[in-house]
Amino acid sequence: MRTIETTVTVTDDGKITVHLPSNIPPGEHQVVIVVEEQVSVKGDRPPLDLPVRDYGPWPENLSLRREDMYDDWGR
Repeated sequence: MRTIETTVTVTDDGKITVHLPSNIPPGEHQVVIVVEEQVSVKGDRPPLDLPVRDYGPWPENLSLRREDMYDDWGR
């Protein structure tokens, strides 16, 4: 048994199309469809309100090169 979670679009006539991974063999399969009561519409969620911190400008000599951030052991 495999669990595949995806989003589908239901047409006006009640049909859906599902794309399965290629490793599912062709033939008849028993499936369970769970429909959430609330219809999901893209863009209906409010934007994330993440905190913003301003620490000023970066130092002029700041180097983010891997070689400058880590020692010879990669730490």
